Amino acid sequence: MNPIQEYFYRIKEPERSTLLFLRQKILESDTENITETLSFGLPFFKYKKKMLCYLYYSKKHKKHYVSFYHGDRLDYPELIQEGRKKFKILLIDMEEDLPVQFILSLINEVKQYIRI
Repeated sequence: MNPIQEYFYRIKEPERSTLLFLRQKILESDTENITETLSFGLPFFKYKKKMLCYLYYSKKHKKHYVSFYHGDRLDYPELIQEGRKKFKILLIDMEEDLPVQFILSLINEVKQYIRI
C-alpha cells in the first residue's frame, strides 16, 4: 500500500468513501495535468507540478475539507479563510450531497492563477 492509500485507509467510513470519490473526480477532471502527491502527510493535488489543492480534516469544525491554493483570490461565501494567507477551505458536510461540480469549478478557477 502506498502512502496516499495509507492516508485514506486511516479514515473511517463513510468519510473514506466520500473522500476517495472526490479524489477520483479531481484526478479525472484533468488527467493530463493534475497529479497527486503526499506532502506534509496530506494528499496534495498539483496542476502541472504546481500546488492546486489538498484534503485535510479540521479539528475546529470537526469536518473534512478541500483547501485551495490561491483561494485568497476566490470570492465565494462557502469558502473560509480564517487567517490563511493563500488558501481558503471548503468544509465537506458528510450529511449533505457532495458538491462535486462546485469543487471542480473552483479547481478550474484556481488553475487560472497558477503560473506555469
